[in-house]
Amino acid sequence: MKVKSKSYVEEHKKDAVARLNARRAYLKEKGLDEEGINRDAGMRKVKAEIKKADFRLSSISALVKRNEARAKATADRKAAGKIPKQKGKKEAKKEEQPAKKEKKAKKEKAEKPPKAEEKKEA
Repeated sequence: MKVKSKSYVEEHKKDAVARLNARRAYLKEKGLDEEGINRDAGMRKVKAEIKKADFRLSSISALVKRNEARAKATADRKAAGKIPKQKGKKEAKKEEQPAKKEKKAKKEKAEKPPKAEEKKEA
């Protein structure tokens, strides 16, 4: 979820809360008790929209925190200077192995005579 969409999600939540309150007032005016209001399909749908908006807002806030932590870590690294990377297992093994023996130089092969390109006619 993008951080820029936070204002849109907040607006959707605000609208959903307004619709929830309006629906609740309508159902009370109609004469339903709290149990009947909670079972109403329209109420459940609007409550689900509010829950979805809350989840999205929490995701956005977690993203913002993560981005701030990354920015801080990057700034700390730049301030400290370049840190050498730790060597992996493969690189450590390569250093431990002794240098390989040099291969002997290959002997030059005698040049073969060129093949005859003309074919015998039958």
